[in-house]
Amino acid sequence: MNHTQQEQSAGRSHISGNPISMGSTLGSSRHWRDVFWLGIFVLHMILVGFALGVLGLNRFRKKDRLNIDQYTIKFLENQAGLTEDYWPLYAVAGAISTVIGWVWLLFLGSRSNQMMKVSVHILTTYLAVLSVLCFWGKLVFWGVAFAIASGLQFLYIISVIDRLPFTMLVLQRAVKMVWKLPEVMRVACAFMLVMLLWLALWSFGAAGVVASGIGDGGRWWLLGVFSVSLFWTGAVLCNTVHVIVSGMVFLVLIHGGRDAASMPRNPLLQSLRHAVTTSFGSICYGSLFTAAIRTLRWEIRGFRSKIGNNECLLCCADFLFHLVETLVRFFNKYAYVQIAVYGKNFNHSARDAWELFQSTGVEALIAYDCSGAVLLMGTLLGGLITGTCAVVLTRIKHPDREMMIGSTAILMGMILVGLAMVVVESAVTSIYICYAEDPLLIHRWDPEFFNQMSETLHRRLQHRSARAREGLSQNRLSDHIQETISI
Repeated sequence: MNHTQQEQSAGRSHISGNPISMGSTLGSSRHWRDVFWLGIFVLHMILVGFALGVLGLNRFRKKDRLNIDQYTIKFLENQAGLTEDYWPLYAVAGAISTVIGWVWLLFLGSRSNQMMKVSVHILTTYLAVLSVLCFWGKLVFWGVAFAIASGLQFLYIISVIDRLPFTMLVLQRAVKMVWKLPEVMRVACAFMLVMLLWLALWSFGAAGVVASGIGDGGRWWLLGVFSVSLFWTGAVLCNTVHVIVSGMVFLVLIHGGRDAASMPRNPLLQSLRHAVTTSFGSICYGSLFTAAIRTLRWEIRGFRSKIGNNECLLCCADFLFHLVETLVRFFNKYAYVQIAVYGKNFNHSARDAWELFQSTGVEALIAYDCSGAVLLMGTLLGGLITGTCAVVLTRIKHPDREMMIGSTAILMGMILVGLAMVVVESAVTSIYICYAEDPLLIHRWDPEFFNQMSETLHRRLQHRSARAREGLSQNRLSDHIQETISI
């Protein structure tokens, strides 16, 4: 480690204090945080679960078993079916996505790099093929939607192609970390089983909606409401795993290894206990907004870097960029590491994490890294494969319901595959938090990786400084020209 890196390390280390004392906070007693959102989530689960059960049971083995149809407005009426006509299709979709998620976990140590590269390069082609198939099947809306998605995916890959080598480096080191923590894999598998249990009820109700006699408009509206609920539920479970894994990885980095003498007893149980009790409200709150804001930020960054000198578009992009950056300050995935380690509420954790990154300059490194986007591409690909299989099976017996089954199966697949992907993303976020808190922690764990991160950070800070000087020079030149014209 050179002299400059030592100065940077010393300058950042004073922010966080003693690393061992930071690690000990994981086992200390904590207060319940964001209890209001915990209550909202539990109430939502009760109400949605009741509605799903009623709608599924109403069409199970007998049409209109509970006499609900008399209260519905039958617009755009279609012939009603039975819940068991569609429920097995959802069961197949759940099985396929579970297999994809478990294959991902199985090959996490040996084939993860190849799998992530495939996700990046195949997703664009897969979306384009789906668009062609939809147009061939005269599904114009879905054909246009998949074509637009393919175009946006292609533009995003082109805009970040120079960042992928560093991104793959970070992902490789994150995989190296979690692969040495077998309990992390067991946690991911356990939460996938929990999600499958909820999906059994959710798909039962969704099958009842598809089989109902209220018409396509009413079916799509109900499926949309239940899909939003499923998205929130899936995000909560994913972020619960995120908090558990982040706590484990943070402790490993702080104490210098899984088998270190200073490592607390049963760290996994401590992380699990905090995640499902005192910190669960913060997880429920953050899960509402974080994913959408992260995705919007990636798209705006990619679009902004390719605008060029178009002043109008650049002005609009800058406005959106600064708006999203303000939201990121209060809703970012790094908050979950702070929640895991310190037990703060979500907004406090997100703000502290972002201020830590900006005060140390690590935010420039995070902006350059695309690991979250790459993992999201793998999640999307898993969901699309699940949805495609569901559409093919539905087309055989119920061709008029293929888009309803397919679109909801995509969401199911994304959630189950995302539960497998989140273990790597948790390791990535913990690595960045530790690097910002005390870079020497990363140096002790992997000196070569530390040097590569430091060199990349140095280049990114130089790049930002050069752009800032260029912008300042252009402003001064513009002011000088305006003064000359006035004279």
